[in-house]
Amino acid sequence: MAIVTGGGRGLGRAHCLALARAGAAVVVNDLGAGLHGEQAEESPADEVVAEITELGGRAVANAASVADWQATEALVASAVEEFGRLDIVVNNAGILRDRMIFSMTEADFDAVIAVHLKGTFGLTRHACAYWREAFKRGEPVAGRIINTTSGTGLFGQVGQANYGAAKAGIANLTTIAAMEMRRYGVTVNAISPIAATRMTADMLGDGDSGAKGFDPLDPANASGAVVYLASDAAGWLTGQVLRIDGDKVNRMQSWSISATHHARADGPVTAEELVEAMPQLYGAAPAGRPIGLLPAKP
Repeated sequence: MAIVTGGGRGLGRAHCLALARAGAAVVVNDLGAGLHGEQAEESPADEVVAEITELGGRAVANAASVADWQATEALVASAVEEFGRLDIVVNNAGILRDRMIFSMTEADFDAVIAVHLKGTFGLTRHACAYWREAFKRGEPVAGRIINTTSGTGLFGQVGQANYGAAKAGIANLTTIAAMEMRRYGVTVNAISPIAATRMTADMLGDGDSGAKGFDPLDPANASGAVVYLASDAAGWLTGQVLRIDGDKVNRMQSWSISATHHARADGPVTAEELVEAMPQLYGAAPAGRPIGLLPAKP
């Protein structure tokens, strides 16, 4: 039984349909909000539920906001009440409020962090509490959490300081949650899909079929990885980020040391020696620039 947030459109819709085809009952969570988080009259979750029902699957719609702590707790409880258990959580909901950092408002920052990062944490936290309690009761647990990060969170993107900070936070949250929940039989992984959705239309366009006979930007390209990560076959894999690019699945690795400078004398590295050492460390500009860019002493 799976909960998919942001399940009414784009990636979320594709994940819901793929999980349903694989045999999962699905709670399709979607607030029906606009791209920037504004209220909308649409009910995309109901449409996806209807599609799943037509496939012969089981699904219910949920319109809770993932930014609401109590609502995510209630979402877990209602899913268990409806289907008797919870096995899979796919954190996918998101909004955009892109601006250059000098133009971004507090509201722009808070809204994006609330949906992406807090929303992912809230549902993850309540699902983990449910699985931990089941484990303590002696019940078999095979929980699966699949989070959604992005290229902006991994590599950066101009105009997306709020979104990038949230998505980078989700990648690290994935690592930490995996460490904490391994002992309880829960895996936590993330995908970073390259896909044409409402959120990427300005950067990627709509996508189209290429020479390989399929659309490399189709959101459904990432859903095979979601189904795999949700399956028993992936029970050994946790704390990982997979970047999905068309017909490729790329294993990502976190920060690693690529070069090191050792202090020239006992004690800490000095600013003066870094004038020469840092360009060498980065293979950049010639060494020897003085520390004159520090504020002069009065």
